[in-house]
Formats: sequence, structure tokens, C-alpha cells
Amino acid sequence: MTSPALALPDAPPAAVAVFGDRLPLVVRYAELLAGPAVERGLMGPREAPRLWERHLLNCAGLTELLEPGEEVLDAGSGAGLPGIVLALRRSDIEVVLIEPLLRRATFLAEVVAELGLTHVSVRRARVEELAGKIEADVVTARAVAPLDRLAAWTLPLLRSGGRLLALKGDQADAELAAGRPALRKAGAQSAEVVTVGTPADLTEARVVVVVRGPGAVDRRKSERR
Repeated sequence: MTSPALALPDAPPAAVAVFGDRLPLVVRYAELLAGPAVERGLMGPREAPRLWERHLLNCAGLTELLEPGEEVLDAGSGAGLPGIVLALRRSDIEVVLIEPLLRRATFLAEVVAELGLTHVSVRRARVEELAGKIEADVVTARAVAPLDRLAAWTLPLLRSGGRLLALKGDQADAELAAGRPALRKAGAQSAEVVTVGTPADLTEARVVVVVRGPGAVDRRKSERR
């Protein structure tokens, strides 16, 4: 992919501190988002000038909640947010980008290849269709669906004690309050809103953390029977 970036600002000083020696790869990813991703309709052209603050750095804080060696499923990955950002910042995790649309999945595969992300794979599928086919320690999601629906789709993909990390911004507390009954039904053991990152490095974000209890997958199978 060689399309030039469109109105992409230079990386802010915070990005140097956040990404360190991985910054050149993140800059290249930003160029791909501002160029080919916009051209293919995966991102709006107005997003290019605010890619660093609104998207890349906003996703980076999520790595605070990941442990070394964990397998992470990025549900509805779209153009790779937050999954590719997490992989760029953390080479000690395995990331699977789950995306049902062909043009998005194709873009993701091209990005993974161009950036040399050997610990990242792309799976073209609807996340709600993967129960019983895939299992992981963590599922991440950003702007995919309301929390109640998201939990019903993703908790069956988690091992017992696994976590759904949903980036929800200012609506995190409201979504959690409204979604608690559905979370219990889906098999959640606990759920809370946590703040990751810091305002100083532009990584501050609100995340709903939902822990899967031992009955989530069994409950879905029981309902089908």
C-alpha cells in the first residue's frame, strides 16, 4: 500500500514516550489509516487530522490491562483499532483481529504484512458466530455495539476468568448501569469501569472490564438445547 497520507499531522511528543522504539511502525500505520483506509471508506477523511489523539493514543492505554503471553481477540476490528495499536505497543501478546467485512479484513491483512506483525493474525468472521470455535484470555472492542449486546457476543469466546475490555469513553458508567442485567444473563462474574492511561500522554480512556464467570458458554449451549 503506497497511497500518501491525507493531512496527517506529525506524531505528538506524547507518542514518543508511549511507543518508544516502535514509533516508526506506528507512524507507518497512521499513514495507512490516513491514506488507504480513508480511500477505501474504512475511516472518514475528517479523522486523519486527529488520528493521534482520538485513535492511536486513545487505544494505547488499554495495554495496561494486558498480561504477558495473553491471547487477545479484537472484536469488530474495523481498521485495526484497538487491536493493531495493542500489538504495536506489546510484542509479548498474541492478537487475533476479527472482522466480518471483506474489504476491512483485506486491509487488516495488508497492514499486518507490511508492519511485520508476526504475533497478529486476521480472522474474517462475525464475532457472535465464533462461540465454541475460538477461546482467548481477553476480548477487546471499540465502537462495536452497546455493552449488553457486546457481552452476549463475546463472553462465550473467553476462558473462565477471561476479560472483555470495552472502550466506552464518557458513556462507560451509563452503559454499565443499563447493561448489568444482561451481563449477568450472559454469564459475567463481575463488571466495573476503570480508567487507563494519563491525560499528560493523551492515553487516558474509560474502559468497561467484564470478567467471564464459569457458566457463560454452558448457558448458551443450554439455551440452544
